[in-house]
This record gives sequence, structure tokens and C-alpha cells, in this order.
Amino acid sequence: MDSQRLYERARNVMPGGVNSPVRAFQDMGVSPIVVKRGSGSQLWDYGGRCYQDYVLSWGALILGHAHPRVVEAVCAQTQDGTSYGALCELEIIMAETIKNHISSIDVLRMVSSGTEAVMSALRLCRGYTGRSKILKFDGGYHGHADSMLVQPGSGPLAFALSGSAGVTEEVVCHTLVCPYNDLGAAEAIFKRYGEDIAGVIVEPVAGNMGVVLPQPGFLEGLRDLTRKCGSLLVFDEVITGFRLSLSGYQGVIGISPDLTILGKVIGGGLPLAVYGGKEEVMRRVSPDGPVYQAGTLSGNPLALAAGLAVVRELMRNNHWEKTLEKEAIHLEKTLIEAFQEVDIPVTINRIGSMIGLFFTKGPVEDVHAAKNSDLSLYRAFFRELFLRGVFFPPSPLETIFLSLAHDSEALEKTCEAIQESARALRKIGK
Repeated sequence: MDSQRLYERARNVMPGGVNSPVRAFQDMGVSPIVVKRGSGSQLWDYGGRCYQDYVLSWGALILGHAHPRVVEAVCAQTQDGTSYGALCELEIIMAETIKNHISSIDVLRMVSSGTEAVMSALRLCRGYTGRSKILKFDGGYHGHADSMLVQPGSGPLAFALSGSAGVTEEVVCHTLVCPYNDLGAAEAIFKRYGEDIAGVIVEPVAGNMGVVLPQPGFLEGLRDLTRKCGSLLVFDEVITGFRLSLSGYQGVIGISPDLTILGKVIGGGLPLAVYGGKEEVMRRVSPDGPVYQAGTLSGNPLALAAGLAVVRELMRNNHWEKTLEKEAIHLEKTLIEAFQEVDIPVTINRIGSMIGLFFTKGPVEDVHAAKNSDLSLYRAFFRELFLRGVFFPPSPLETIFLSLAHDSEALEKTCEAIQESARALRKIGK
């Protein structure tokens, strides 16, 4: 059975043939991968093709696929049960581990997805402050909770508009939106609505408009604004948490938010997310307080076993600087040089093992600039790489990730494919 036939079967029983839209490779010009297995830095499809994987379950697999210690931990846990619906020791160990490394987190709650963590954290912002409005930033993705599926209104101080069918204006009327990296716009919104703003949610490094780094003073300004106005600052570190450092990006820059959302890496490839923060805020969560949230599979022992195996492996050495940083610098340099050779302008935004590739002269500092890059050229480049066995994100506004499994051999094959693909784009007139 090949991937194409399996995909046609999938289309008969699932919308678009997938369980998350970007997996459908919409407008990419090739059929989606149907994965048979993954190992290390590689994926294999049902046609027998092998790919160097730079999607890595959208950043979750910092150790690569099927890491032996993760597999061992999960297999061992299955012998003791897969779900309890009651407190287990692994939950306590993970909570203590996170608290020990992220200084802004005193108390935390475990859930099963980033979307669930965001939804719960925003409810907590409202329950703690007694206010109704939430400020987010255009292009920032915080899962598919209704109030976060928004687009900006027609003016800089406008309320958000629904960004999806099925999301009513009544649901999003308390969501405010302004451009990422535009502290002035945030200040104007606070000047008008500050007494009603319960919280500000932001990806400290945006990872869903490609990689967009915060400009100097932006996050510091948000910290000052929220503190002065009595609002809560929420860092969505689902992508950056434990990927950029054990203390998240907040540890790198030395800013302490009121609430933090974690996911991806801490689950080791299984469903696990966290929201946590200051004790006085988190103690408002039921059963300690009146803000209700619950989940049958919250704190699942299999996910915790996998996540703890990942964190312990990361703690063995300074992998971020010794390995991941070097890998990413090498890949970044190759991308720049490959497109310089064929006279195609690119802008690379990189931090740690996260890379954003934009076909534009740049700079790219917000979602407007990202969307104004040459998206069709990215799609053509994706196809050329895909045909050469390299799997980059099947969307021009996503992040390229590296893992500890991308050794020198994997990187060398990837760099060769990048160079060949860039030259192919020149030949076809792209």
C-alpha cells in the first residue's frame, strides 16, 4: 500500500484526509506524507521513501523520533497502566522539575494540549482580575479556542473579528488585537481599554508566522504595561519552552510573566501541556479557588514518562549551545549561501534551533511582512526539497526545527539538497 492510496482512503473518512489542517499540504503541489515510522532525524512513508525531518511533530521532538530513552520510559510505564484518573507520582516529579527550572512558576496545572492550556489560562486571567478583555497579537497562534481564532478589525483600536466560521462575534468581542512588535499600538490599546484588560497573551518568540523575534524593548514594555494596569502577562512558550533553554525564553531574557504556557517538548511527543505561574494567581484554580478546569486525561502517566525522559536527557549536557546551536548555524549559513549563489533574496530569522525562512529582502518583524514575502517561492522550494528527501514545513509561515538526532551526516545530506533545490529554482525561473 503506497501513501497516495492511503491518503485517498483518509479523504473518505476525515476532513481533508487529516486531523489537523496543515498536514494536508494545501497548495504545496505534492500529496501529503502518510508516515509509516520515524527514527532519529528521519521519517519513512508507505511508499518506502525516507525524509530528513525538520518538522519534528511541529517542534515537539527535540531528541528526534523514537529516542531509546523515551521509548524505554513509555514501554515501562505501560506495564503499570496507561491512565489512572487519579494523582500519580510522575505528575509531582514533573511539576517539581518545571518549577525548579522556570522561576516564574510557583504552582501549575497539567492538561493535554496547548489549546486547552491557553483556554484555561485566559479563563484564569478573567477570574483573577474580574475583567473581561484579552489582548493578543496579530499572527500569534495560541491554539483553536474560539476567542483566539480572530483577525484584527479595520482600525488599530478595533476589537477583533471572527477568524473562523462557527466563531461568533459575541465570543470574540472581548479579544483585542494589535501588531506583534508594535509596543506603541499596545500602549494605545491600554490607554483606551486598560481598566478592562484581564491579560495579554504573547509568544515571546513568534513561531507561527515563521520565526519572528521580539524587537528590543517590546516584551519589557508589555511587562511594564501589564504591571501598571493590573493585567496579567501570559507567555505562550509552547514552542520555546525547553527548546531554547531549560528556563524557556523568559529565562534567556530575564522577564518574569505572571502565567506561562508550556507544551510540545515537555510531552516528548505525547499529549501534555501546562499552564502555571504565581501562587496567588494559580490558587484561584479549582479546587483551591473558583476558576473551574478539569480533564480526564490531564497528567497522563505515559506522556509524563516520555516528557521526563526528554527533560532528563536535555539536562545531561548543555545541548542547546553544544549541539543544537551549532546545527542551526550551519543550516542557516547553507540557506543564505545557496540563495546568494542563485541571486534569490532571502531573510533568515533564527534563534537557537528554530529557523524562519522568508523569500524577501526583509526585515521580517511581524505577520504583515511575513505574508508579503514570496509565499509561492517557498512552496516551490518545499517541493524541490521534498523530491530530494528533505521534509521542511508544508507551509511558508511555520518554523523549521532541528533535533539532537540531526547528526553531521543528516545535515550534510540536507545541505546538498538545499543547494540543488536552490539551483533548480533558478532553472525554472522562480
